[in-house]
Amino acid sequence: MTHFLSEFTSQIAATSLLEWVAVVLAIAYVLLAAKQNSWCWLCAFVSTAIYTWLFWQVTLPFQSALNFFYMIMAGYGYYQWSKGTEEGRVKPVRHWPLWIHLLIVPSMLLMAWGLSLVAGSQFNSEYLLLDASINLLSVVTTFMVAHKILQNWVYWFFINLASAYLYLQVGYALSACLFLGYVGFAVFGYYQWLVQYKKQGEHVGYHRHAAKGA
Repeated sequence: MTHFLSEFTSQIAATSLLEWVAVVLAIAYVLLAAKQNSWCWLCAFVSTAIYTWLFWQVTLPFQSALNFFYMIMAGYGYYQWSKGTEEGRVKPVRHWPLWIHLLIVPSMLLMAWGLSLVAGSQFNSEYLLLDASINLLSVVTTFMVAHKILQNWVYWFFINLASAYLYLQVGYALSACLFLGYVGFAVFGYYQWLVQYKKQGEHVGYHRHAAKGA
């Protein structure tokens, strides 16, 4: 335990200014996303641009590629959120049925296994399978965020746990702490979006009742 704490504090002390900036902006992204504020996407763009470079330095190719993808998705997410509905209201929160998730998760894990085998001939890293799994599931989940699918927060809960472990193993202790904190943010975000989802249902129910009364 003493050795772990010593190693952990050493990593925190050695954290670069770039990683600090990336972490602060990443926290801002999650808080703003939970509040459904479109500024979250600008924070995401800058933070992920930094992480694209950082992860390449420690031979996590899938994490580097993932963050480059996040940069592109920041623009896509902003477009989707700003577009809203045809009536000009805030884009509604949606819900996917269970069978979709039962297809997504095993498929992504199987693909990750295949990618890790292919990448093993090019990169010397013992974490390629975990790296690839986080990558593919995060790609799907980011699309879910952009389209305001409620269950995205459930995915992030588990992705963030796995990410925290991975980053600690490669010396990014501050980022590991960030993603461990993201686990709590995922719970917070789910609650925030669930409240809106329920309000939407009540709103639709009210208008249906009013229409029948008319």
